[in-house]
Amino acid sequence: MTSSRPRIVFMGTPQFAVPALNACLKIGEVVLVVTQPDKPVGRKGLLTPPPVKVRALESGIRVEQPPKVKDSNLPELFRDLGADVAVVAAYGKILPQALLDAPRFGCVNVHASLLPRYRGAAPIQWAIANGEKEAGVSLMKMEAGLDTGPFFVRRAIPVAGDETGSSLTDKLAVLGADLLRDFLVPFLEGALPLTAQDESQATWAPIIKKQDGEIDFARPASVIEARLRAFTPWPGAFTKLDGKNFKILEAAALPDAGIGQAKAGEVLSADKDGIRVAAGEGVLSCTRVQIEGGKPMSAADFLKGHPVAPGTKLGE
Repeated sequence: MTSSRPRIVFMGTPQFAVPALNACLKIGEVVLVVTQPDKPVGRKGLLTPPPVKVRALESGIRVEQPPKVKDSNLPELFRDLGADVAVVAAYGKILPQALLDAPRFGCVNVHASLLPRYRGAAPIQWAIANGEKEAGVSLMKMEAGLDTGPFFVRRAIPVAGDETGSSLTDKLAVLGADLLRDFLVPFLEGALPLTAQDESQATWAPIIKKQDGEIDFARPASVIEARLRAFTPWPGAFTKLDGKNFKILEAAALPDAGIGQAKAGEVLSADKDGIRVAAGEGVLSCTRVQIEGGKPMSAADFLKGHPVAPGTKLGE
């Protein structure tokens, strides 16, 4: 590369990608931002631009929002703009080979996992849900396979015991931006080698669906609690109480002393200290909840207006 400031096309959509865009603005000339189309948000369905578009327009950068990448003129546009590289961070769509080949040095993905673990759409959430002790970010050269390309840097951080999908997303967004600032230009200059992924170590992180938040009390309490944190803010952790949707917003996994013959999902006790529910292993102590049509509140406050008798079965 002849210049220390590469010409960058940036592709990203949610808030996670904004720090990466900011990093690109510092290290290169961002000649184009590609993001997903505006979408209706909220009960009124107001058409709302994605966070990356908002940031791009603040910086006076041209924005393209093709409904379908494969039918767009993006490859030609990348070449016309003289793009050295496309930096991709949570764009949300698979890129065709023609687009991967269009920038001079191809496309670099900011992937929120320690590849080859957790390839796919939701690496942050599944890392927490599966009880991983560390997570991280990989910068990889993109190829046609889903997150299969070689990487040139990986960096890990610990997963805190109270980590949520939201908090870890924020941390990894900052880490990804830091890695871009430190390593993108050296990579483009040929100073960093590519390392092939070990296919035998690959795991998957499929897109999160609403049903992933439905609590299966047959699971160990520790697993339920981890999934609750992983799926915060969406889709959350929910079950049924007296036929109504019942969200568990905060909970702790406790040992199973005193369960006796209680079945999974059965309320053991409900008082100012929380609603304690038998799980497949251990007890889930629910301390912050929300009933359908109600507001989030502590379990103690909820019980003042909605007594829950021991023996009540959640999920029915």
